[in-house]
Amino acid sequence: MNLRFVEAFYWAVTLKSVTRAAEKLCVTQSALSNRLVTLESELGVLLLDRRDKQLRLTAAGVRFQKHAERLLHLQREIKDELGRSESVAHPMTLRVGVIESVLHSWLIEWVRHLRQQHAGLELELTVETSPVLVEQMRRGTVDLILAARAADGSGVRSRPLAAMPMVFVGPCARFQSKAIEFEQLAAEVDLLTFQRGSQPHVALLDLLRKRNIDARVHTISSISAMVELIEAGFGVATLPQAAVVRLADRRELVALPCSVALMPLPIHLSWRDDPVASTVGSVVDSAITFGNP
Repeated sequence: MNLRFVEAFYWAVTLKSVTRAAEKLCVTQSALSNRLVTLESELGVLLLDRRDKQLRLTAAGVRFQKHAERLLHLQREIKDELGRSESVAHPMTLRVGVIESVLHSWLIEWVRHLRQQHAGLELELTVETSPVLVEQMRRGTVDLILAARAADGSGVRSRPLAAMPMVFVGPCARFQSKAIEFEQLAAEVDLLTFQRGSQPHVALLDLLRKRNIDARVHTISSISAMVELIEAGFGVATLPQAAVVRLADRRELVALPCSVALMPLPIHLSWRDDPVASTVGSVVDSAITFGNP
C-alpha cells in the first residue's frame, strides 16, 4: 500500500476537501483525486461518497480513517527510530499565519531559531488579522497560527500563550514619557486602535463607556499604518508594549504612562498535527517557549 495515497485520504478527510488537501500536499487536484481512486481500487471498497459535490465518508471510509492515521503515525515513528533525517526523508513546508502584534514582537527571533533547528524546514508566512487567520485554519490553508482568537475545527488544537500588555503610544516630540490622565488624553487627541470588533477595539470602547467619555476612535488593522499616523501627529494608538520597545529603536515613539491600564492582548497558538512529520510538534514547542517569555 502506497502511504502517499493514505496521506492523500487522511488530508482530504481532515480538511473536508480534495482541493484543500491538494494545496496542503502541494499536488494538483487531479493528482490527489487519482491517489484516492487508486487507494479505493487497491482496497476494493469505496471510501468516499462524492455525490452532491460534497465529501462524505462511507462506512468503510469511517473504519479506514482510524487505520490511516495509525499507518501514518507508524511511518513517522519508524523514520524517527531509525534516525533518518526528516528533512531528507520528508522535506516539509509549514504554512504559518500570525497577527501583526506577533510580527512586531518575537516572530523574527522565533523564525531564526526554527531555521537553525530545522535546516530542511521551509516556512510560508502570512500576516493577517485574527478573523482571517482563524478562517484560513478552518479551511486548511495554513498549518499553524498565532492570533488573538483560538481556532477550532476538525483536527485543530489550541492553547493560550502569554497575553501581551498594551500601552498608549504617542510621538516623542509631544509627550516625552509624561504621565497623563486618560480623560485628558481622550479629550485632546484622536485614539487609534486595531480593526473594528477586535479585542483592543472592544476593550477601548468599553473603557470609554465606563467613564462616559466621548472620544474620536479610529480603527486600523496595520501597526505600520498606525505608527505613520502617530509620527505625523494624527493621534495616540493602543499597541502591544513588546512591539513599541522594538519600534522605538528606530521610530520617534514613546509609551505613555496613563492613569488607566489597557486590557492585555490575548495570544492563542492553534495548529494541526501532521501524522507524517514530527517537526510540527517541535515547532509548536518552540512557539510555546517564545510566546511565554
